[in-house]
Amino acid sequence: MPTSRSRRSPLRAIAATAALLLPLAACSSSGESGGSGDQRLRVVMAFPPAQAMSPYGDDAVTLSRLAVVEGLTTLDRNGAAKPSLAASWKQDNPTTWTFTLRDAVFQDGAKVDPEAVVRSLTAAGKASPLPRVLSDTTLKATVTGARTVRIVTGEADPLLPQRLANPSLAILSAPAYQGGKVNPAGHATGPFTLTDVKGAVAATLERNADYWGDKAKAPGVDVTFAADGTARANALRTKAVDVAEYVPIAQASLLGDSYVHEFPSARTNGLSLNTERGVFADPALRAAAREAIDSKALVDGVYEGRADTAQGLLGPGIPWAAGQRTAPTGRTPAASRADIARTKEIVLATYTNRPELPEVATLVQQQLEKRGFTVKQVVRDYAQMEADALAGKYDAFIQARNTLLDTADPVSYLASDFTCDGSFNISQLCDRKVDTAVAKAASLTGTDARHNAEMTAEAAVLGADALVPLVHERFVQGYDDARVEGVALDPMERTLITADTHVG
Repeated sequence: MPTSRSRRSPLRAIAATAALLLPLAACSSSGESGGSGDQRLRVVMAFPPAQAMSPYGDDAVTLSRLAVVEGLTTLDRNGAAKPSLAASWKQDNPTTWTFTLRDAVFQDGAKVDPEAVVRSLTAAGKASPLPRVLSDTTLKATVTGARTVRIVTGEADPLLPQRLANPSLAILSAPAYQGGKVNPAGHATGPFTLTDVKGAVAATLERNADYWGDKAKAPGVDVTFAADGTARANALRTKAVDVAEYVPIAQASLLGDSYVHEFPSARTNGLSLNTERGVFADPALRAAAREAIDSKALVDGVYEGRADTAQGLLGPGIPWAAGQRTAPTGRTPAASRADIARTKEIVLATYTNRPELPEVATLVQQQLEKRGFTVKQVVRDYAQMEADALAGKYDAFIQARNTLLDTADPVSYLASDFTCDGSFNISQLCDRKVDTAVAKAASLTGTDARHNAEMTAEAAVLGADALVPLVHERFVQGYDDARVEGVALDPMERTLITADTHVG
């Protein structure tokens, strides 16, 4: 059972902070020259590497947030594709695109050429498990010229330029693919080069002197990974780090306004219910669980008002969603209290990497038990839980999901999380109406038409009670704005440290 904020042991918090400070001090002692702009950045990240920094899982986001990897395209703040390693592109027909590469080199000195692009995209398409961004499409890349690559999709894919900005489709040099694994260290193209990874504890980055764009202002970055949110906040408070990722809500008021940078996100925290097996294979019991949830109590009791009450799968971080939302379709009436009382104990799981989630789980457990369910909690580090969650071994799983993370358009999130073949389908949902609606949205080129179809899919998912939205998060990143400049506050979570990030 997780501890609540009020019962947290001070000694435990101090021990966690001390454990964090030691590697940070060791990393930073040799790298600072003391001059303005010459100091190495010290950053603490919330999620330790789960796949040895492979770009085919969630570690890809870490690599992107640390400005290590790049794809053919990148995204602007509105989610539109703009050039990165590809200087330009054109659509030849509904399924065929041609990309022209810019002049760039990898961090190991090799030239970024069409063969490298084909190799990287082919490897991503053969990865197991498949990257989520490819869960609803197939790509075939071929060399067509000295600087051009043709990419053909299995079906028309109007979002291909946005899709290619996903960090799981980063372009790496040939040595990254040796030995049956993918190793981006020293083989990517970003402004910072990953030079060392110490398991799930720390990583070292150095400025990429051959970067094709503006060179990094900081000479390097010393990264520590700490799942304990209080430890991250304490490291920032004691100036052991310059930037702390995902400051816990409970610590925000203690740090003060100059350290706390709050902004809206596209992240929805939801309760995924196992639709395939166990108690929640019964849609009436899923409906009863949904009716038990009080979102406002979670916002007030856990997030101290720094979140928004649940509106749907897509929250206020996606401004167009509210105006196009329709009512859930096909809902089953909720089971009676007597039917609930006859059910077996359910396993409710979540992870520690986001410090609010164990507290959310405690309140959700209380709300479900008030409805009549018998609930057991499982709370561990995310890396220890992902495989079991994807395999459907929990009855209910509380997770935080960025609904724009894969393509900057929610169609990829809908496909990966809620379709029969979805690669991140924790609810194990397989519903023909949902699959049809998502496929229609994916096929539409007009933005308004696609958004309407996405809201139809949302209504079908909510109607099946595959996921119960809990809250819509606001992000809190920590850094002293009097000292640190250039930190990216990105609602899509692709960027944090950039070439411009430095200690002033």
